[in-house]
Amino acid sequence: MGAVYLLRHGQASFGTADYDVLSPTGELQSKVLGDELRRREVPVHAVWAGTLRRQLATAAACLPAAGLDLPVRQDPRWNEYDHLGLVPQGQAADPSDRAASARRFQELLDEALRGWLEGGSTAGVSGTWAEFAGGTVAAVDEVFDDLPRGGSALVFTSAGVISAVCARLLNTPPSGYLALNRTMANAGITKLVRGRSGVSLLSFNELGHFEGDRRELLSYR
Repeated sequence: MGAVYLLRHGQASFGTADYDVLSPTGELQSKVLGDELRRREVPVHAVWAGTLRRQLATAAACLPAAGLDLPVRQDPRWNEYDHLGLVPQGQAADPSDRAASARRFQELLDEALRGWLEGGSTAGVSGTWAEFAGGTVAAVDEVFDDLPRGGSALVFTSAGVISAVCARLLNTPPSGYLALNRTMANAGITKLVRGRSGVSLLSFNELGHFEGDRRELLSYR
């Protein structure tokens, strides 16, 4: 049975002039993710990522730690929707309290996403929710199609993409997507398998590699 591991990127630089750069914590998370993949002895045949710098930087830090030397194939369908187009960071900015800024940003993002999910006109984002979600599902199928029998692939992507795939597999309403998206942690692991009945969600947002003495590395924004 083939497997695809959807890996959320490490922590990006929320609240800075350039979000699409891993923070120092994000760099460490990416290496810990690689250590976890090495521990699991995942037989990886292919590696994919979107074209965003935070996704590619996560792959660059993770793969050596995992003991893997494979090319990273890029596909823009693994890119996140433009969340900063939906909610410019300045709307939630509180320079004195990063946590408060992150909470306020999530509230504003959820509100904007509801309009997008319901098919409304959403400023700042190109394309519809149906196009975005459909693209993620098609990308998953193509990764599976490219694998040898019983093979595995890693995909370095983002929370919105992973949540969209899982929401489709679970057949959830829009509110279900928002609930999934809100819980996604940086450098979390989601595992998909494909058998005779099609693609199934085997695990979602695994965080065991950030327990114990690595608990301080756990982050969501």
